[in-house]
Amino acid sequence: MPTRKSPRKGSLQFWPRKRAEKFLPSVNWNAIKSTGSKNPLNGFICYKAGMASAAVKDLTEHSMTKNKKIVVPVTILECPPIKILSARFYKNGIVATEVLAENLEKELKKKIKIPKKTKKLEEIKKEDFDDLRVIAYSVVKKTKIKKTPDITEIGLSGNYEEKLKFVKENWGKEISALNVFENGEILDVRGLTKGKGLQGPVKRFGITLKSHKSEKGVRRPGSLGPWHPARVTFRVPMAGQIGLFTRVVYNHKIIDSGKGEGKFKNLKNYGNVHTDYILVKGSVQGPVKRQLLLTRAIRETKKRKKKEFELIELR
Repeated sequence: MPTRKSPRKGSLQFWPRKRAEKFLPSVNWNAIKSTGSKNPLNGFICYKAGMASAAVKDLTEHSMTKNKKIVVPVTILECPPIKILSARFYKNGIVATEVLAENLEKELKKKIKIPKKTKKLEEIKKEDFDDLRVIAYSVVKKTKIKKTPDITEIGLSGNYEEKLKFVKENWGKEISALNVFENGEILDVRGLTKGKGLQGPVKRFGITLKSHKSEKGVRRPGSLGPWHPARVTFRVPMAGQIGLFTRVVYNHKIIDSGKGEGKFKNLKNYGNVHTDYILVKGSVQGPVKRQLLLTRAIRETKKRKKKEFELIELR
């Protein structure tokens, strides 16, 4: 018989396996390069509304189903407008100063402490800094799912002067997702998976069940380790938390976007879509109402980029 091999179960790339500290993850904005978009904003906050089946016309060149009607799974993402909470100025990769916007939403007072006195954008000297990002928050009360906004840092593309010009033009204004992303663009979706609580090693690491005559349980590892070193190492599959982990799903194609008022009604566990929406091909992590962060593709593939679809109807 050949030698039996049992490679370890569970990737150590995802470690430690514990619940994430925040819903919207931090992003390495320096790694996301500009894709030639008109809008320098590289990310947007959205909320998962549900899934549907979309009948689309395949316009992909050299595709076996070119100009034919096919059905693909899509995820409905509701994208309420976002506003700039503050402008964060960097010097040599370190936050040097931050300027808070005026006329903020009253719901923000429940989330953060707003100082009484802050600098003004006009007082900032260009030569003192070399980079600029924005702290944005979602006007989520327009979606009717909750009132407290979600806050995250979003990077900008372009040179320093272009970033500063964008911030001044949108200071105190609402920014729509329809002005940031276009149909056919490729996105990455960042957020948390569904939380499943305490689970055993079979579900958590995929170890096999022991035989029916085994002692001390069937759904557990056969050995917790040797006598020496006299401790249980972290590599042993044990029961613990599963789900509510930060994950990134790469290269989602935007099939359609627009105003969602009156278009999506009575979605399961969600309700109606009241603001802008984006339809992406495939599924994304998390349950409905989960806040997600859309970013421009960090490693788009030629295969995904050349695919083109024209929406016919939703089912």
